[in-house]
Amino acid sequence: MIIKNEKIKASEVEVTGLQGEDLGVMSTKDALALAKRLKVDLVCTSLMSSPPPCKLIGAGAAKQEALQEKQQARKQEQGPKVKELRLTANIEDHDLETKRQQAERILKGGDAVQLVVKISGKEGAKAKELLETLVKELSSQGKKHTGIQLSGKQAAVQLNPL
Repeated sequence: MIIKNEKIKASEVEVTGLQGEDLGVMSTKDALALAKRLKVDLVCTSLMSSPPPCKLIGAGAAKQEALQEKQQARKQEQGPKVKELRLTANIEDHDLETKRQQAERILKGGDAVQLVVKISGKEGAKAKELLETLVKELSSQGKKHTGIQLSGKQAAVQLNPL
């Protein structure tokens, strides 16, 4: 919740200017007068200290800032999603490069990647080798969460972002 302008009940506040400069401790009335003169809002950043720190922020910017903080907190709360990329053991070089770039983009976005190689016949060793290569190439963006798992018709490995 944003406490701004006339809703600030403290008698004195510590004011920070528009460019982050420290304007010192002043009465709330003086701080509000300064805010009105500059056509900005006086926003209280914390109620835990005395006098409470307040800053001068352009109209509407305080609401935008609070919304961004809320979105950031929600994103961190959810944690990373696991996105799956499917490949085949006999993938062409160009297609492999495309999949590597996709995995890189996902890891940079903060989500985990599950690389799955579909196996048919005796392609198990080739699939494992392909996954090892991809893990090595993506080591700058992510680290292995699970080892390479070979099971029946597929080989898989999960990479988490750094």
